[in-house]
Amino acid sequence: MYARSTTITAQPESIDAGIAFVRDEVMPALQAMDGCVGMSLLVDRESGRCIATSAWETEDARAASLERVKPLRDRAVEMFGGGSATVEDWEITALHRDHPTHDVACARATWVQTDPANVDAGIEYYKSSVIHDLEGLEGFCSASLLTNRATGRSVSTVTFDSREAMERNREQANQLKAAKITEFGAVEEVDECEFELALAHLRVPELA
Repeated sequence: MYARSTTITAQPESIDAGIAFVRDEVMPALQAMDGCVGMSLLVDRESGRCIATSAWETEDARAASLERVKPLRDRAVEMFGGGSATVEDWEITALHRDHPTHDVACARATWVQTDPANVDAGIEYYKSSVIHDLEGLEGFCSASLLTNRATGRSVSTVTFDSREAMERNREQANQLKAAKITEFGAVEEVDECEFELALAHLRVPELA
């Protein structure tokens, strides 16, 4: 399974219009394309950072969609009031759901960097150790890992039942992250951000 993420820095007053455009225009268009298995949208209203991620059955299906998606992406940038979009391609290397998300769900995304030679070991460590401990966090819904094998860059996204649960588990999550990074020893945290889960329509199967 493969994914493409598009990051837009939105104007705060345009975020709701952007969400509506992605929900009403972009998502139906993507779902009509061969090989698409849904999309999600993360929104941080404080910073304006918005990340739309589409999922694809194969790398070829993702590549074939590139030109058809571009006009939708350009229009989404306009609707969000953003100046440009950053696009990244990923392999979906792990996914585990405990239960479905609800309308008030939120997510914490953590980007990490490792040597490409250590990517496979990192994926296995995430599946065998990290996911199990993430399940112990209050409000846990699901966890996923997207990876770029060529660069060694990955992003772990953990969803929770509510913002309140995510805020209450923040200290525990930070302690867990520090312990796991120390234990694995071959990865560096690059960035982390907490989001509202504005859209969650991924039909990616269990990959844990």
